[in-house]
Amino acid sequence: MAVIRLAFVGILMLLVAATVQAAIEVREFDDPVLEQRYRSLTASLRCPTCENQAINDSNAPVSGDMRDRVYLLLQDGRSDMEIRDHMVQRFGDYVLYNPRLEGRTFLLWGLPAGLVVAGGILVALVVRARRNASARELSAEERARLDALINRGRPE
Repeated sequence: MAVIRLAFVGILMLLVAATVQAAIEVREFDDPVLEQRYRSLTASLRCPTCENQAINDSNAPVSGDMRDRVYLLLQDGRSDMEIRDHMVQRFGDYVLYNPRLEGRTFLLWGLPAGLVVAGGILVALVVRARRNASARELSAEERARLDALINRGRPE
């Protein structure tokens, strides 16, 4: 029984070690600026198969391929914009966490600003309507009723 437990623990440790080993990638950079660009790019690109996870955090095979491609393009001297364009051309706009401002993404970018402006206009209209409602003059009947209420509590 103890041998079976020991074998089970050993297999489990091997599986955990293999998983940890697979997640560690070593990239050699001669320039720290290039390394920072690599980290920034891999953090700003989304994995196409994972749900809302950057390629630097994902263990999906496609993310590994994307990290390799980013590394190779950086070593090739490409700019960040060229690398993003390459990834968008290959995987679509989904890989960008912040989509570009284009005709088809205008609603995505413009809707929040439009809602804020519409809300501000609505608040201004409500405040103006309340201010106008409270500033109107009392009618003769309302004035007489108010005087009667005020004079009711006074001794004569």
